[in-house]
Amino acid sequence: MQGVWPAVVLFLSACTSVTVDQYHAYETTPAMEGGRVVVLGRRHASDHETEPDLVDCLGKVLSQSEQLEIIPEQQFLDDMYPWFEPRIAPMKVRDMNRLLRRKPVAKKIESYNIRYLIWVDGSTETTESRGSVGCTIGAGGAGCFGFGSWDKESDYEATIWDYQNMRNLGNVSADAEGTSYMPAVIIPIPMIAQVQNQACRAMGDQLRQFLQSDETPN
Repeated sequence: MQGVWPAVVLFLSACTSVTVDQYHAYETTPAMEGGRVVVLGRRHASDHETEPDLVDCLGKVLSQSEQLEIIPEQQFLDDMYPWFEPRIAPMKVRDMNRLLRRKPVAKKIESYNIRYLIWVDGSTETTESRGSVGCTIGAGGAGCFGFGSWDKESDYEATIWDYQNMRNLGNVSADAEGTSYMPAVIIPIPMIAQVQNQACRAMGDQLRQFLQSDETPN
C-alpha cells in the first residue's frame, strides 16, 4: 500500500471552477470622474456573513485600476458608525435618502466624495468532506497516514450603486467550487483549492470592467 501513495501525491492537485455573471440595469454606465469607491459586506443574514477578507480582496483587485480609488471598508464603517451597521444599513439605494436627511451624516458621507457603493453578499462554505488522516507517535517515531478531501463552494453577489445619481446600476455574481486534498504518508501534504480567492479575483475583474465601461450591454 505504501508504494502507491507517492504516485497519488504526484498526480493529485486541487482544482477550482468559477462562473461569473453580470446584469446591467442601464445600457450605459457613467464614466468615472475622479470619484471614489467603497466596497461593503452584507452581514444581516442569519445564516451567513460576508467575510471581511473577501471584501478586502475585492478592494485590492479594484485598486489595480488607476481610475478607481478604494475606501477601506473598516475605515468607512468606523467613521460612519452606526449608520452602516447590519441592523440599520440601507438595503436599497433609495434608502440612502433616509440617511441623508440627517445633516451630520450627510456631511460626513459627502466628505468621502463617493461615486460608487458596492454591496457584497454571500459566503464560502464547506459542502462535503470525505476520508480521514490519523497521526500516531510510537517507538519508531511519529507519522500520519490516510487520505482526506473536502469540497468548498463560494457564492457571492455584488450590487453596484451609483451614489451621485442614486440608482442601482446592476450586479455581478460569482459562483466558485473546488476540491482540496490531504494525502498523508508520514507527513500530510495539503493541496488546497483557493475557492474564495478565485471567486474574488473573477468578480473583481468583472466589477472593474463594469465600472470602467462607458457603454455596457443589457
